[in-house]
Amino acid sequence: MSEFTVRGRFPARYGEQAFEKQVEAPNEDVAVERAYAEFGSQHGLKRTQIDIDGVDA
Repeated sequence: MSEFTVRGRFPARYGEQAFEKQVEAPNEDVAVERAYAEFGSQHGLKRTQIDIDGVDA
């Protein structure tokens, strides 16, 4: 498995919060799915509230 860096934004209490998350996954699509799952779980967000800006290997 490779390590990917997922960058994006999500709504926080006082405006948008940028994030950069290291995710271990077999490909970029799975890395994005894991980022959605983690931020949704930790911050109580829906997928439509999370904006993914990019994924780097």
